[in-house]
Amino acid sequence: MVLVIFVILTLVTYVSALDACPKCGSMEVPYPLSTNDNCGDTRYRVICNNDILQFESAVGFQYKIISINPSVNKFVISPPLIPKNTCYASDLSLGGLKLDDNSAFNISTHNTVMLFNCTENILLSPLNCSSNSFCRHYEEKVEEGSGCRGTLCCHFLKDSAMTAHRIRVRVGGCTAYTSVVGMMSGDDIDAWNYGIELQWMPPN
Repeated sequence: MVLVIFVILTLVTYVSALDACPKCGSMEVPYPLSTNDNCGDTRYRVICNNDILQFESAVGFQYKIISINPSVNKFVISPPLIPKNTCYASDLSLGGLKLDDNSAFNISTHNTVMLFNCTENILLSPLNCSSNSFCRHYEEKVEEGSGCRGTLCCHFLKDSAMTAHRIRVRVGGCTAYTSVVGMMSGDDIDAWNYGIELQWMPPN
């Protein structure tokens, strides 16, 4: 019985390795992620662009993939830039991060999202918009957030009660955001792991 299990695991590992796409720059592209029609599973499409591995949202914005952990079916993408002296996310014109509802990917529950330059309507939502919100520390101590100082900002832990396919920004709402993966209460800001963690269901 043990031998049978070993053989099955060996075959699965072999098939996965056989189907894995070539490296993109220095980054491995583990199965089922796919950079072209000839490798991986095309339902799990990512993009290799000039040796930089990227994830493309449902509305065509491309986010750099920072890290991949195939053992837990997750990878982390860079949050959109907030250009210097502004408080507008670089994906604002597209409404922020949006995944297709039928995508093999979704946004994990390990992301602490900070929203900036919000209208007062945000106060009707159950977010932390207090003076102790993590977003205040970001505005004060991170250069990229300096353009958002003095705006209404909030943070929340993205959970299963919220959409798993979107982080929304818009004019008339909140115009910028960033995200930290795996934030723990009491973590020093210098230890924050900036990114948006996405996860996938294994192929059937």
